[in-house]
Amino acid sequence: MKTAVVFYSLDGNCNFVAEEVKSLLNADLIRLQTQDDKKRRGFFKMVWGGSMVFGRKKPPLKPYTFDPAAYDLIVIGAPVWAGSPAPPIRTFLSDTGISGKKTALFVCHGGGKGKALDTLKALLAGNEIIAQADFVNARKNGGEVKRQIVDWVKGFEGK
Repeated sequence: MKTAVVFYSLDGNCNFVAEEVKSLLNADLIRLQTQDDKKRRGFFKMVWGGSMVFGRKKPPLKPYTFDPAAYDLIVIGAPVWAGSPAPPIRTFLSDTGISGKKTALFVCHGGGKGKALDTLKALLAGNEIIAQADFVNARKNGGEVKRQIVDWVKGFEGK
C-alpha cells in the first residue's frame, strides 16, 4: 500500500510523529511550510496563530509536490492551535481537494486537543477516516510517544 504522511509542524512535535510514522509505514513524507516562515515566540506566536485560526485563514504554502491519486493511504498531521488544526493544514486540504481516500489523522498538542480531530474529519468529508490519534508533548515525551505511535499504526496497518 503506497502511503503519504503529510504534515505541518511549527515547533517540531508533529515532525517527530511524522518521521516515526514514515519509518513504520515506509511512507513518503510531505512537510508543509508556509511562505511566511518568520519565527514567532511566546505571546506573539499565540496571537498570530490564534488570529489565523479564528479568522479561518489559509496561509499560502511554499511549493510542494503531492498527488492524492498516487496514494492508497494519506496520513495527515497537524499541531493544535486554539483547539483547531493549524491553518496551513486547512490550506493544504483546500488546495488538494482530497476525496475518496483512506486517511489517518493525528494532532499534536501540549495538553488540549480541543475539536481539532473533529474539524479535520469535517474538512475531509468524503474520505474514509480509518484512524485518529492525538499526541501530547511529542518531543518531550519521546519514548512514550514512540510506543503510542507503534500501537496506533498497528491498529490501522493493512486496513
